[in-house]
Amino acid sequence: MVQNRPALTNRRLSAILAADVAGYSRLMHADEEGTHTKLTSLLAEVVFPTIAEHGGRIVKCTGDGFLAEFASAVAAIRAAEQFQRGVLDRTVNDSDITRILLRVGINLGDVIVEPHDIFGDDVNIAARLEAISEPGGIVVSSSIYDHIRGRVAVAFADLGDQNLKNISLPIRAYAVVRGKCVGPASHTAGVLACRLTPPRLSIVVLPFANLSGDPEQDYFVDGVTESLTTDLSRIRGAFVIGRHTAFTYRGKMVDLKQIGRELNVRYVLEGSVQRGGDRLRVNVQLIDTETGAHLWAERFEKPLADLFDMQDEIVSRLANTLNTELIEAEARRAQRSLNPDAMDLYFQGVALANGGTTPESIKHARGFFERALALDPVCVEALVGRAIVDETIASALLTDDDPVPRLAAAETTLNKALSMAPQHALAHLTLGIIQILTNRAIQGIAVCERALTLDRNLAHAHAWIGLAKMFIGRAMETETHVNEALRLSPRDTRSYIWLLIAGLAKLHLNADMEAVVWLRGSIEANRNHPLGQLWLAAALARLGWLDEAKAAAQAALALNPGFTIRRVRANVPSDNPVYRAGRERIIEGLRMAGVPEE
Repeated sequence: MVQNRPALTNRRLSAILAADVAGYSRLMHADEEGTHTKLTSLLAEVVFPTIAEHGGRIVKCTGDGFLAEFASAVAAIRAAEQFQRGVLDRTVNDSDITRILLRVGINLGDVIVEPHDIFGDDVNIAARLEAISEPGGIVVSSSIYDHIRGRVAVAFADLGDQNLKNISLPIRAYAVVRGKCVGPASHTAGVLACRLTPPRLSIVVLPFANLSGDPEQDYFVDGVTESLTTDLSRIRGAFVIGRHTAFTYRGKMVDLKQIGRELNVRYVLEGSVQRGGDRLRVNVQLIDTETGAHLWAERFEKPLADLFDMQDEIVSRLANTLNTELIEAEARRAQRSLNPDAMDLYFQGVALANGGTTPESIKHARGFFERALALDPVCVEALVGRAIVDETIASALLTDDDPVPRLAAAETTLNKALSMAPQHALAHLTLGIIQILTNRAIQGIAVCERALTLDRNLAHAHAWIGLAKMFIGRAMETETHVNEALRLSPRDTRSYIWLLIAGLAKLHLNADMEAVVWLRGSIEANRNHPLGQLWLAAALARLGWLDEAKAAAQAALALNPGFTIRRVRANVPSDNPVYRAGRERIIEGLRMAGVPEE
């Protein structure tokens, strides 16, 4: 006789986040409809998208709060920190009577899972931790704290053991503070009064000054400020002060160090717009608020065109350049750290990877990413950085190893990163590049376009779409895509790759003289990338300029001594017959330039 077995209970380990509105009853009594409207807007526009971005899911909503779960404790705290900053910024100008602030509690534990809810003592603990949180604050249990300590750029005040309602044993709790405190602090005014260290990549974009003397231009100047604030917010890990707060400094003569202290940010971007005749001039400068030093300054001057098109172009150029400049600044800070954490190591790895693609520099960059992952195995940024290194080693033909296993490993790494951060634009782009390099160009183009929907300023995606077009036999379209990348970010640290892609496409089109122009531009942009010299050698050889071709080949071999034609043949990114015919023509040019066969 077969006995019916009881159904197994579905359980899993989760980071549980409980949140509610502080003083909800009072707010509803004062303005029922207004409170409901504002809360609905905050949840839909700030809180829920942030939770989704970090891989969490909303389990259920209550009248004044919600319950969410995450597969990662790190993701849960990062999401909570981000949406709490967003809520604080959106409500900064509200009065104390009408201001909506959330309280958040986070716990890690084993939960019972049903389709539309989760249950268990650990869920109750999260709710009780939320109840002891300050408005706008976050309180976590020791189980969360032990998992994320040293893995996130967040400081905590130890609240000690807490006797929580209906929880039998005391729970050790920690309150998030914005920065690191000097000396001990308690969960009172002492937490708020402690001296704060600004978060990494923290910046405020001050309202640009209108120097034109024409009040009608204010809307354009404000538009540049607001759009740049929005676009900088897309930089992963950036803490960007919202425009509502930034605009409170309009027209005020304030010391930039003081702004840094007041807003707890490391960097200030200030600028001006001046219209004169038929030209528009934009000046910007990036300042370190700790020292007052000017880290970067730039001037853009363009003929007047459609103002909205100009605004988009100016913002794209600034956002792309600032991304690189901020990473360089953080890498320099990290070099001075005696006890670097995962993100310190990540920034140093990115700075190295941006600087060149010799075997030594790439190996060094990978070492930083590996060290970061040893400290924090679920550091999404370091996972993406390691995948980019593997993609670069394969695409730049830096080793004799079979590129297929390396690219497959990178794809696995990226899928892991995207499972934790589904909206990570750079992870999508890198995945698209790997697909382009592994005979899946059409699929790769679609993924690169997906990356652009997440970050419209991701100029690198346009260039790689251009390379994919070459792989499918449509090299005549490549130049257009490269030019779009250069329009968005003309001084990008990766522009040498884009110029190289255009030159390679010209080689495939038998336009050798044009190829020489593009490839020399690539070499001028980065003299440490051996492929630029190699493809230039092939173009010069096809033109019959053998002495120059051999000199270019020797320069490439000095950067990458192990390079042989066999590496080119082993790299098979496409089986398109038009592409293969062009590749054979390039291989013959390399042979004529004296590049070794084996």
